[in-house]
Amino acid sequence: MKMRLLSRKATCNTHGQDSSYFLGWQEYEKNPYDEVLNPKGIIQMGLAENQLSFDLLESWLAKNPDTAGFKRDGKSIFRELALFQDYHGLPAFKKALVDFMAEIRGNRVTFDPNHIVLTAGATSANETLMFCLAEKGEAFLLPTPYYPGFDRDLKWRTGVEIVPIQCTSSNNFQITEAALQQAYQEAEKQNLRVKGILVTNPSNPLGTTMSRDELNLLIDFISDKDMHLISDEIYSGTVFSSPGFVSVMQFLNKNNSLKDEVWDRVHVVYSLSKDLGLPGFRVGAIYSNNDTVIDAATKMSSFGLVSSQTQYLLSAMLSDKKFTRNYITRNQKRLKRRHRMLVSGLQKAGISCLDSNAGLFCWVDMRHLLQSNTFEAEMELWKKIVYDVKLNISPGSSCHCTEPGWFRVCFANMSEQTLELAMKRLKAFVVELTTKGCSQNGAPFSSGNSKRKSLSKWVFRLSSRDREEER
Repeated sequence: MKMRLLSRKATCNTHGQDSSYFLGWQEYEKNPYDEVLNPKGIIQMGLAENQLSFDLLESWLAKNPDTAGFKRDGKSIFRELALFQDYHGLPAFKKALVDFMAEIRGNRVTFDPNHIVLTAGATSANETLMFCLAEKGEAFLLPTPYYPGFDRDLKWRTGVEIVPIQCTSSNNFQITEAALQQAYQEAEKQNLRVKGILVTNPSNPLGTTMSRDELNLLIDFISDKDMHLISDEIYSGTVFSSPGFVSVMQFLNKNNSLKDEVWDRVHVVYSLSKDLGLPGFRVGAIYSNNDTVIDAATKMSSFGLVSSQTQYLLSAMLSDKKFTRNYITRNQKRLKRRHRMLVSGLQKAGISCLDSNAGLFCWVDMRHLLQSNTFEAEMELWKKIVYDVKLNISPGSSCHCTEPGWFRVCFANMSEQTLELAMKRLKAFVVELTTKGCSQNGAPFSSGNSKRKSLSKWVFRLSSRDREEER
């Protein structure tokens, strides 16, 4: 009876929180690893946080105490900041943010502060764009594998549907014209009007940057089909090796024939959560050359503003060009070193991963460790790794990967010592697994752990048909 007093939104189960991606976090929180207090706990390798360069941020804060204390010329501006609530944002911060975005892209493209909307993180930015570009029951196409949170961010409150563009390991999960056409036709079969494509570049979870051929394919496709393209570029500052990163805006600027047709239908999402490692600050942004989208998104941003204090602090930090230049360079070098550590550790355990050049994670290939080539076998392996090896990693099925046996493994949210321990645990597990003959060619391993039994059907994302039934 009491449930009738609540809305369907409050009581529905479409948030996506039952994905193994989020439930792995819950298991970690019950038993978190700590070098001293809980050395046998679960190591969190399912969280894409950048904790490698906090010392650079803290050093800047120590050198700029007035800014950190909300002072200007030695005088407090706390009152001024506390009362400021214009949802257009502080002009100084918007200018500093677009300049930082340009600097990350090698100043090969510039951004107009009048075309940016501030949001409370990239989650809010992506959802706001869904509200601006699509109606309930319309669809966006997303290449697989994709960030599991999109099932929540794009769909839950908006009613927008996701139709996967099925990418495979045969070409390193790159988008093809055939895959695009197939996804579009699948949407038509479901009587869904496709309003656009959303991609992450660099990719989460692949850790790769899009090629110019892929960008050209996407621009041609949205031009032909008269739809939008959203490029989520929150990992743009994490590119640590070649090939470099090409923003969709940079690509358009160099292709004027395409630019005129789609200029107002291409939108960029950005955030400081990954590049600066500040997810708790909740700083995101939408960049668009569509005045109507900017106007609507600005009005909607009143539901998720960035605090004036945060804007003031970061406007000063990002305006310090000596700091940003040093930070970008050193952060990328640290990411490259940490990435190399993970890849090396995996290799010692007999595990390979997709060649990658960006991000805070690797797309790891454990297909040879499966009992069978099924998603059920993938989930059994995942549960073994979480509960026995005590590593929380993200199974490919949570990212809607079409092939069982792939996992996203993060490397930038822990110390080098913790990463080394994680690799030792994984290597010992693989040795034990293979010596017992528990791979695809051997006998299945036991799932007797009662905790693992408590994880049941909620983790399976077996096929596109199953996902359609969930809708």
